[in-house]
Amino acid sequence: MKPFDNNRLSALSRRRLLGLAGTAGAAALLGRFTLADEHVHEHSPASATAPERSFVLPERRKLKLAINLNAVCLAPVAVAESQGFFSKHNLDVEFVNFGNSTEVLLEAIATGKADAGVGMALRWLKALEQGFDVKLTAGTHGGCLRLLTAANGGASNLEALKGKTIGVTDMASPDKNFFSIMLKRHGVDPVRDVEWRQYPADLLGTALDKGEVQAVSGSDPFMYRLLKGGDFVELSTNLAEEYGQLSCCVVGVTGTLARQDKAAAAALTQAILEAHSWAAAHPDVVAQDFLKYAVNTSPEEVSAILKDHTHAHHASGPAFVKEIAYYARDLKDVDVLRPSTDPQKFAESIYVDVFS
Repeated sequence: MKPFDNNRLSALSRRRLLGLAGTAGAAALLGRFTLADEHVHEHSPASATAPERSFVLPERRKLKLAINLNAVCLAPVAVAESQGFFSKHNLDVEFVNFGNSTEVLLEAIATGKADAGVGMALRWLKALEQGFDVKLTAGTHGGCLRLLTAANGGASNLEALKGKTIGVTDMASPDKNFFSIMLKRHGVDPVRDVEWRQYPADLLGTALDKGEVQAVSGSDPFMYRLLKGGDFVELSTNLAEEYGQLSCCVVGVTGTLARQDKAAAAALTQAILEAHSWAAAHPDVVAQDFLKYAVNTSPEEVSAILKDHTHAHHASGPAFVKEIAYYARDLKDVDVLRPSTDPQKFAESIYVDVFS
């Protein structure tokens, strides 16, 4: 049986509608709905706590979960126990906070210092291609990444960034990877036609103001704050075009847990997905609870960001494999993954179906 019911939300988020504007976007959406078969779910509030099948463990199981507790998009996971989702599945989850160090987080999972982790697919896939013993179990939500330009005199579209400079916080960041994909799709070579320049996150806006760069990319909450300041506008997001139907963040478990205790991996994955669904229906409650982990923010800001993401979208099973293969294909196109990597085989090799 499927891990969730198939009640679906009828409304797309504002960012999805912006990304799908125009005939090409609408056609892309229709094309992507061919992936929305088995194990792709857009939950209504009623389904957030009503799975079709129980994944409750018969005995209490302690697990360590690697996470960046400062990431707003992971707020639903950070406060999952407050809402009883881990306890509901007989899990005792200890957070191992690795901040923004994805490489250390993945190494911790691969070496057994943590049993599982949550993070961004576009940051994990290169490491998984290199052989980390981590298996993906599901996609948790979409959103998080934005590409901004100046409101006055900035680039009018992605094509206008040819020959320009883009500010980023990390040369291997998921936003650099994603917007490289978007530039390539719009006829701009992300390697030869643009220059990428690295800045601390809190200096991206200053660099754009000074004209040192013509666009900046990054994740929320930094990008959200720049956008709401009024001096910058969105050129693109990772909910644009067909990517509005893909997961950006994923759940990964150790290869050992996947092979030896699939029931625990299923219970943890289910609890995390239910927490995201609950957050989609109750963003204000999650935002208030998240303040015990967050710094320099407010419940209003966290709630607004959560509403801007797609926390009701989850993928597992064959549909999730297709999502990962789709990303892998695009990452090959921008020289992130090896030319010899077969996207479909790669996706199949790093996924484990814990719900079957």
